[in-house]
Amino acid sequence: MTNSNKDLLKITDLQVSFSTDQGAVPAVSGVSLSVGQQEVLAIVGESGSGKSVTSKAILQMLPDTATARGAIVLSGKDMLSLSSAELREARGTDAAMVFQEPSTALNPVFTVGWQIAEGLRAHSGKNGKRLSRKAAKELVIAMLERVGIPDAKSRINYFPHQFSGGQKQRVIIAAALVLEPKLIIADEPTTALDVTVQAEILDLLRSCRDDLGASILLITHNMGVVADIADRVAVMFDGKLIEQGPIREIFSSPTHDYTKRLLAAVPRIGSTTKPRFEAKGQTPVVSANQLEIEYPGRLNTPAFKAVKKVSFDIDPGEVVGLVGESGSGKTTIGRAIAGLTNISGGSLTVSGHQMLGFKERQFRPLRKEIGFVFQDPASSFNPLMTIQQCIAEPMLIHESDLGPREIEKRVLELLDQVQLPTQFAERYPHELSGGQRQRASLARALALSPKLVIADEPTSALDVSVQAKVLDLFARLQKELNFAALFITHDLAVVDQVADRLLVLFGGELVEEGNANEVLANPQHPYTTRLLASHPIPDPDEQALHREVLKSLQ
Repeated sequence: MTNSNKDLLKITDLQVSFSTDQGAVPAVSGVSLSVGQQEVLAIVGESGSGKSVTSKAILQMLPDTATARGAIVLSGKDMLSLSSAELREARGTDAAMVFQEPSTALNPVFTVGWQIAEGLRAHSGKNGKRLSRKAAKELVIAMLERVGIPDAKSRINYFPHQFSGGQKQRVIIAAALVLEPKLIIADEPTTALDVTVQAEILDLLRSCRDDLGASILLITHNMGVVADIADRVAVMFDGKLIEQGPIREIFSSPTHDYTKRLLAAVPRIGSTTKPRFEAKGQTPVVSANQLEIEYPGRLNTPAFKAVKKVSFDIDPGEVVGLVGESGSGKTTIGRAIAGLTNISGGSLTVSGHQMLGFKERQFRPLRKEIGFVFQDPASSFNPLMTIQQCIAEPMLIHESDLGPREIEKRVLELLDQVQLPTQFAERYPHELSGGQRQRASLARALALSPKLVIADEPTSALDVSVQAKVLDLFARLQKELNFAALFITHDLAVVDQVADRLLVLFGGELVEEGNANEVLANPQHPYTTRLLASHPIPDPDEQALHREVLKSLQ
């Protein structure tokens, strides 16, 4: 699509600041941009660049501490001068928001049908239009069907927790579309989603533009997503708009150094070739043979077999990538290795200890040999403890003979290893950025010099530039300390950067394994082929061809 002569949205010299005890803090400085009819504009940049603040200013969804100046004209309306009643009328009809995290955007105590219909109820009776309850229900069902929710007539009465992550994102899109808005503001709509689900969500947004005539303002840090769907790109850095232009122009000839660094940081499948890992005949750190893990049923719910007869080894010093979509059993296997989930069949040996029917008292001494890096370090850290206390906690539990000074010295050494300033030791988790918290999480995992590190989606929610730094750090530390690692992810380009060997899970079964370079270059299983085809390529022309390949596989 090309930008029409008449802009649907025009932002001129937008300034947004937040009031704090130390005075006003600028978040957006002099941003000017526009979105044309049926155009997709992507705003990209790292966390803190002002992307989301800019998008929320359009519908005046900023907190009371924020002050916005400049001009935001949407469908001929000056959004900054509208009254509360006029804003309520504009929200949902002129523009609607698709939020980043559907689990927090949806109310857990109401059915999804009730929540989608909320917009209809709010606008019913306006302009002489009033919908009956029956008509509203039919419209909600039609909208759920449009966004690809199966069996919409019955699932309209389901609660959010009864949907998968991708389905919840579809519900959020349905809620945004129900009033047929002219502009859809999509704030990181595919962050942390599987690549197959991400491809489906992007197709859905594309159909909103093509079939419904909507314009889209897409907020993202994923340059592959940008290449897949955007017509134009606006790059933000430190609250300023530093570059904007047509998609192919920005990708082929970026002018600003930051844009060049942003594109260079994007991981590409096949961009690195690791030497083949050679096992040295040592006993594997982890050995699984016909491993089965089953979750017992409750009341009328049957038992669910999450892992089905999976066999693999992890040798000392080897990095094994475990990939697959949500529900494939990746995290379940990682938790079983760490002794956090019981296995129900087969054999799983960790550091020589059999995990089938294991006793915590017997396994506890071995816990010091396993480090765990969680997907969301913000929720895995105790918010009431300093970073030093969080990193020191494993040592206090497993190395009680160490004195306070020795522990403090070790914590500072760990912070230095993960390239965090030592003064961060006295900070609390909320005072660190996402990338800094993930570095601290890695420091905690390495506190006891483990033989095995389990990294569960450690970079899924990070900006691409921060992700690149964390991956480089992980690879460097693994090489220096020579620990074995199970790297769990849904991002094939990420696992390509770090893994020696690749395991592909589908529906709890191991469908393919082998040298990472060989599997990614020449996949043998149809599911692995579909995973690769679903992964967006950060190049508009290559991605257009890639999309056609994916369609042929569906």
